[in-house]
Amino acid sequence: MSKQSFRLAFLFAATYFASYLTRINFAAVIAEMITDMQVSKTAFSLALTGCSVTYGAGQIISGLCGDRIRPKRLVLFGLLLACFMNLLIPFCTHPAQMTVIWCINGFAQAFMWPPMTAILAQSIPEEDYSRATVLISQGSSAGSIAVYLIAPLLITLWGWKSVFITSALIALAICPIWVLRCPNVPPARKVQDAAPAQGSSVRLFTPFFLMLMAGIVLQGMLRDGVTTWMPSFIAETYSLSNAISILTGVALPVFSMLSFSLSNTVYRKWFSNPAQCAAAIFGFGAACALILYLTSGKSAISSVVFSALLTGAMHGINLMLIGLIPPYFKNFGKVSTVSGILNSCTYIGSAISTYGVAAFSEYAGWHPTLLVWFAIALSGTILCYICGYPARKKSGIF
Repeated sequence: MSKQSFRLAFLFAATYFASYLTRINFAAVIAEMITDMQVSKTAFSLALTGCSVTYGAGQIISGLCGDRIRPKRLVLFGLLLACFMNLLIPFCTHPAQMTVIWCINGFAQAFMWPPMTAILAQSIPEEDYSRATVLISQGSSAGSIAVYLIAPLLITLWGWKSVFITSALIALAICPIWVLRCPNVPPARKVQDAAPAQGSSVRLFTPFFLMLMAGIVLQGMLRDGVTTWMPSFIAETYSLSNAISILTGVALPVFSMLSFSLSNTVYRKWFSNPAQCAAAIFGFGAACALILYLTSGKSAISSVVFSALLTGAMHGINLMLIGLIPPYFKNFGKVSTVSGILNSCTYIGSAISTYGVAAFSEYAGWHPTLLVWFAIALSGTILCYICGYPARKKSGIF
């Protein structure tokens, strides 16, 4: 990767790091907030659920805007609004107030990734794009790790409110750097309109595109479903303490950082398009889910390892389908739009799994739930395989 591409990717990674600081912090300190304010878990969970909903819906709006408004401005708007919402949380006295503010924060956070992909597609060489995307994605994992490591210290010293204030101040410090260092590229639509007409039009929501969306929904179900409920699965299956939740809070983002790099290496060496690579990674995830099902109840270490491998595989698929596919729509002026639509599918899957895994595991138990995880991974493998071979020849995109 060239120095210019690395510098831009590093700026984006730092910005994404700040974004995650101001979004993941609520979940990291929710236990302390419940204890301090003497409020039920259900009341606070509404804020997290609402944030996911507005974040997913905001991805589509952000994507559409990113192809029509200068994307640099959109990212700055989202980051400043997120900072403001974080600074308001310490002044809230009721969970309902926090829910409203955190829903707005979720919408603000949606103005990060789609505009960034639009800027990258216009600013760096095509051969540097995948490596730049890996570095940016690692910024999100680093943000999660930082929250789970720093939050306990801040809570001990100054209470949970200091976590939100510190997160906002760090993100605010990134804003002037973003303004000064980020290229002010024009909206993709203006670039496309200014180019000579070459019949460059594409219709979204074709069978090919719908299959990609379905695959991403399945990826979101496993990525966030396993991450959210693995501690409960381990604790209930092996009668272990809840300390495992702290371990997974730090360990899974660390593993996701490794999976981003490994997936990109596999893609660059052995595959001709992202959908093919996603199919292979989904297949690996299906194997991990099957082993997890077959060994459940026999070894806690084995369950943790294969759960982590399954989650890591989903992060790799996320990189392939959401990080690397949108630039294929560059000539159609829809990089940001496609990025927003595809990214929103992840959070449809996340919303389904947040409630679905809990309800199904309570009804049928964890063993059948693990079999469902295998079925989801296998279905994703089939969908991505179809997208990567016959459909790609008809689409003209890959």
